[in-house]
Amino acid sequence: MPDATRATAPADAATEGERTGRAGADAPAAVAPAAVAPAAVAPAAVAPAAVAGEGPFAAAAAGRLGSRTPVWFMRQAGRSLPEYRAARAGTAMLEACRTPELVTEITLQPVRRYGVDAAVLYSDIVVPLAAAGVDLDIVPGTGPVIAAPVRTAADVDALPVLDPAQVGFVDEAVRMLVPELGDVPLLGFAGAPFTLASYLVEGGPSRHHEATKAMMYGDPGLWHALMERLAALTTTFLRVQVEAGARAVQLFDSWVGALPLADYRRYVLPHSTAVLDGVADLGVPRIHFGTGTGELLGAMAEAGPEVVGVDFRVPLDEAARRTAAAVGRPVPLQGNLDPAALFAPWPVVRERVLEVLEAGRSAPGHVFNLGHGVLPTTDPDVLARVVDLVHETTTR
Repeated sequence: MPDATRATAPADAATEGERTGRAGADAPAAVAPAAVAPAAVAPAAVAPAAVAGEGPFAAAAAGRLGSRTPVWFMRQAGRSLPEYRAARAGTAMLEACRTPELVTEITLQPVRRYGVDAAVLYSDIVVPLAAAGVDLDIVPGTGPVIAAPVRTAADVDALPVLDPAQVGFVDEAVRMLVPELGDVPLLGFAGAPFTLASYLVEGGPSRHHEATKAMMYGDPGLWHALMERLAALTTTFLRVQVEAGARAVQLFDSWVGALPLADYRRYVLPHSTAVLDGVADLGVPRIHFGTGTGELLGAMAEAGPEVVGVDFRVPLDEAARRTAAAVGRPVPLQGNLDPAALFAPWPVVRERVLEVLEAGRSAPGHVFNLGHGVLPTTDPDVLARVVDLVHETTTR
């Protein structure tokens, strides 16, 4: 594979390993498989064979049986990596996301270190809002903070429309990344309309989403007008990434688990569907993921993605049942190891990984991932061992 291979870790990663007493990224001891060879996980009987030349990720996303179960991690490029902390030192989050050279380096770091089967573009869900002209900042320890929350019809009318030229730095970063990644697919992503709306209406992260629900229930017309604007912005942002070379996209709904199913169907589903429909003609796999969405999985499948991402609260075999019942056919799934399980002793982690792989057989295609993002203090060596375990267990 080209430069994105795991063969050589960045120099700053090795230096950090020496400082902490941890083995470097490419040291065999750090990624050695368990002493007892894992039992093979049989492939799902319902999956047809991959087409010639199809990589593991593309095969799984299409519900086909590839050479192995693919694995990548949400937030695989981030604070858990010493090389990331070195690269980001002194650079604010939004500025880092606007710097193509830095985006390229950070996106490549986990591919080099872990040998994952997909890269995900280093960005943030509020990047398109900021690029369009919304006054916001990402405050360390807090998250996105909106200077002027959106609460009235005038506020909604004043929201700017995203012009593709305003995210030219994303286009440039993707075009830099694709040749570096070679056969490893690059995933683009965006925040879903509900999550973006919650940030805009609340003014920042919220536990209960009081202002968001007040608008949603109290002025449905205004709510849908806001969601339509955000669906258009999100669609534009995803299209820029795919047209530059991203080979799949993920629509990420961080906060939608705060809604019951009936409200999701009434106030959210039409707009998430509009986003996924808006990139359907580009012919790349579309993943739809949200947290706390066990009761919403069927409706999320109805939105039209090729793959439904599952958080760690619902076993994949149950998720397979719910999604298939909703759309009348088996649906490829992504997930769903609990990120906190990575802090347990390795034998426990190993057992949990194998349980996820076994449950994933219930779907026609399974992309192994966490059930949420990598936590900041996760040991990178454990993630490397997880990648090796998934590959060793499922290689066919």
